[in-house]
Amino acid sequence: MTPSIKAFIHTSWIQSKPRIDIAKHLSYFFLMKLYLESLGCARNQVDSEIMAGRLINAGWTMVNDPQEADMIVVNTCSFIESAVQESIDTILELAEYKKEGSCNRLVVAGCLPERYREDILNSLPEVDVFLGTGAFDQIVNAIQDPQFTNQCLLPDPELIALQNNESPRDLSLPHSAYLKVAEGCSKTCTYCIIPKLRGRQKSRSPEDIVSEATRLIAKGVKELVLVAQDTTAYGKDLPTPVNLSQLIESLANIKTENQQDLDPSWFRVLYGHPESIEASFIETVASYSNVCSYFDIPIQHVNTAILKRMGRQYSCNDLYRLFDRIRTHVPDAVLRTTILVGFPGETNKDFEELVQFAEDVRFDHLGVFIYSDSDDLPSHKFDDHVPIAQARDRYHQLMSMQSEISSENNQKYIGKIVKVLVEESLKNRIFAGRTTFQAPEVDGVSYINTEPSHFHLKIGCFTDMRVTDAMEYDLMGEAI
Repeated sequence: MTPSIKAFIHTSWIQSKPRIDIAKHLSYFFLMKLYLESLGCARNQVDSEIMAGRLINAGWTMVNDPQEADMIVVNTCSFIESAVQESIDTILELAEYKKEGSCNRLVVAGCLPERYREDILNSLPEVDVFLGTGAFDQIVNAIQDPQFTNQCLLPDPELIALQNNESPRDLSLPHSAYLKVAEGCSKTCTYCIIPKLRGRQKSRSPEDIVSEATRLIAKGVKELVLVAQDTTAYGKDLPTPVNLSQLIESLANIKTENQQDLDPSWFRVLYGHPESIEASFIETVASYSNVCSYFDIPIQHVNTAILKRMGRQYSCNDLYRLFDRIRTHVPDAVLRTTILVGFPGETNKDFEELVQFAEDVRFDHLGVFIYSDSDDLPSHKFDDHVPIAQARDRYHQLMSMQSEISSENNQKYIGKIVKVLVEESLKNRIFAGRTTFQAPEVDGVSYINTEPSHFHLKIGCFTDMRVTDAMEYDLMGEAI
């Protein structure tokens, strides 16, 4: 069982509430330097960038060092136990700057306060204001208004207006951006807290998404990554339903005002679902060269009984057919998935079935999570919980197997020329970037050696690389 919020804090260091200097407290709203720490998933990052955009419009200057900040914001994650602990640790660490730095105010936003509700007020007295997932639009008042003190604002996420193209946004990177196409989730997976924290699925209109994408590409963004909790279910909840393939077609055909193609860019889709992915989406990906042939479809498990307990409405045979269909229609398809081990009731035989499936499909990228229990999840009430030591053994077995598969898969790229989005300059004329088959943050990277060619690569632009070596997850090559 996941502990209460107080239990999590007791596992961190003990810290008393900092004493606030009155003069310092009264003058906080005249100070304009702000540090924002974003934790969790890509969807959280979009929320953080929009909060930052609102604060910049209100006159705040973002700083990279919390020591310099007059105000600090933490956008939290509470999806699993480790995410809760990371959020707590980060909050307590940054709260130290109220004593040792120039920070006058600490605001905590997102999934942590949404999950633990008003209980969090007494558990984390270091924090001045908590904002739930439905209160992101109140970030400026939470920072600037002295009346917002010792409060936990928790409006219903179902009732809050969606992000739109006019929402101010301060991008974390100038060349790559996440494009949130929907909020919330209407699935009922028994291990997942997201519908409780974010509400049911609410899709943005395709016109608004295309408008934002056009603006971002015009600003120089070279990669747009479509995200939602269930991205392949996009549009089915709109008054006039649309599907993801229609949205992808519109994005792939974006033009400038004079009807000329914009600078080259590519689109990527993350967080698909086996139940909502449609044949039309697979065909659309195959039809456009600027849409990455990258299929991120978390399956979680393959055993029929476990899937039923999870609330997932498909079978092992359905998954075999799905991935066969993708590879048939998109020969260069890259497959990524995530798997959950240690779910209540998972036997050794169930796990062996999962291992066999992963060996058969040979995913290009595979992530593994250990089941995280909590008494606010339906799965908490299930019997036959798997001991954590056994779940960890299964985790390591799967990751070890996938390491070998990934290494073997990467060998096929040696000698080939791949297109790379350059993201970082390293030492000795080495640059780091990603190909179409490497998603940001979750996959490997490509290291580009420019010594032989003496090329000067520009961050945020594309280059061709001849692959000379392949490792478990990363590639190495030379710019050509």
